Amino acid sequence: MEGYNVKEKVMKLLNNKRAFTKNVLFSLLAACLMTSSALSEDKREVLVSKFREQPVDVKPLSISKFEVTDKKSGKKNIVDLSGEKIIVVSVSEPGSEGKSYAVDEDGTIWWIDEISSGAYGGHETPSGIFHVLLKRRYHMSAAHPSPDGKNNMDFEMLFTHDGVALHLGNTRALSHGCIHVGRKDVEAMFKWVEVGTKVVVMRGNYGQFLKQELEAFKRDIEAYDRSH
Repeated sequence: MEGYNVKEKVMKLLNNKRAFTKNVLFSLLAACLMTSSALSEDKREVLVSKFREQPVDVKPLSISKFEVTDKKSGKKNIVDLSGEKIIVVSVSEPGSEGKSYAVDEDGTIWWIDEISSGAYGGHETPSGIFHVLLKRRYHMSAAHPSPDGKNNMDFEMLFTHDGVALHLGNTRALSHGCIHVGRKDVEAMFKWVEVGTKVVVMRGNYGQFLKQELEAFKRDIEAYDRSH
């Protein structure tokens, strides 16, 4: 019943957030166990050389602390976002995860979902630490309008001045630079995110911190069981 106890611990944590349903738990645990990304690794191997290198590198040092490097100057800066709610995006490129993580003010990763990011050839989503500039429930892209006249950027959470945003989109298709969030996740994210919420876009892995968090929950449960 060890696995059940861990699930119960996570469920109690999520219930304290008062925001989501039991589906969150199963998404969280399933994501932790997944070893493959949204796109298959064999397809990513083919595209690895086509994605352009970004001028900024963001490396996670912990759940809420990041090393930001300007590749041209070599200057490094440590950014500590402890005490803030943040969205961390590991883009859908080779060597990255194609996932986003919601981190609460107390440093708890409590939501994870699959995303897709910018396509190779000049549409790559920029790396960096940004903040949400505005939110729009309904929106049509001016630069890339939908031929059928339907909104194609609903649940928009804009985080750059040149139009890059998190929004509802096809997580199996690369974008013009935005972050596509699936229909089952985007409304919850839109409600949780506020104007000013930090958005960390990175290459590489972040899921190791979720694994550490769940392992810590497990140890807490085991310690509790031994003492009662």
